[in-house]
Amino acid sequence: MSRSFSRSRREQANYWPGFVDALSTLLLVIIFLLAVFMLAQYFLGQALSGRDEALQRLNAQIAELGDLLALERQTNLNLRQSLEQMQASLTLNEQKLLDAEAAASAAQVALADAETRLGTMGGTLDDEKELSEAAQNQAKLLNQQVIALRQQIAALQAALDAAEARDEEQQAVIADLGKRLNAALAQKVQELSRYRSEFFGRLREILQNRSGVEIVGDRFVFPSEILFDSASAELNVSGKQELRKLAVALNDIAARIPPDLNWVMRVDGHTDKAAINTPEFPSNWHLSASRAISVVNFLISQGVPGDRLVAAGFGEFHPLDPGNTPEAYRRNRRIELKLTER
Repeated sequence: MSRSFSRSRREQANYWPGFVDALSTLLLVIIFLLAVFMLAQYFLGQALSGRDEALQRLNAQIAELGDLLALERQTNLNLRQSLEQMQASLTLNEQKLLDAEAAASAAQVALADAETRLGTMGGTLDDEKELSEAAQNQAKLLNQQVIALRQQIAALQAALDAAEARDEEQQAVIADLGKRLNAALAQKVQELSRYRSEFFGRLREILQNRSGVEIVGDRFVFPSEILFDSASAELNVSGKQELRKLAVALNDIAARIPPDLNWVMRVDGHTDKAAINTPEFPSNWHLSASRAISVVNFLISQGVPGDRLVAAGFGEFHPLDPGNTPEAYRRNRRIELKLTER
């Protein structure tokens, strides 16, 4: 009985090491799978981060190209107007040329008729071999008319040549004007783009440690919470600190922009969709415009020229995020800064 019991206990004890090995193997497999999952998550996060950065750069380039396209369209419109005026002048000159040519043709017909009459009269006089005093006077008169007509034709031809020369000069002036306008506009666009890139670079350095500030297209975007308290258009202490940095950078860049480059810093105020109706702000239009004006007034107090600043309020009508979540509302409450041409 004692021997049988001991053998039974040994058989039960032999199951335990196998069970421990199975649990260890299972634990190792789970650890391995977790490690693989963490690596996959890391690489996926890196890939998504790279894609978001590329998308932001692409959006910035698209916005800049949109501004350049709008400027080019305005330039083309001005050039078309200049060309239309030149074409009207050319049309008038062409009409004058046609009138001159018609007069010259009429004079030539009259000259041919006079010469025919002289020839007929000469033939008649040769046949009769007698000239009366009246016939001689008529012949002299006809000769004088022929001389006058020839002089008139010469004057008309000279006027025609001069008009054609002016037409060619005007065509050359139009072509030269188009080239000069395109070159000047391209140069201004390049200069403004260069200073805008430099200004954005300075702002990136200044605000690189400030969370929430982002670049959307060709604009720097400040969340309203950084600059203002809720439902207020008065700059808070944190907002003034950030705007002082911005004013220093803007004054430094403005001092080096040529005077003939007509630039402005546009300050756009935006709100979320939540309605507001207070004695101070009857609508989101009032709140967004008041916040933009507060930023402009503070920048002026920091030495930024007032004629280089523009304040605009957009209310809730140009959201960055169309959603109805608190995060979407937070993104849409913002101040946007854009260096552009007036």
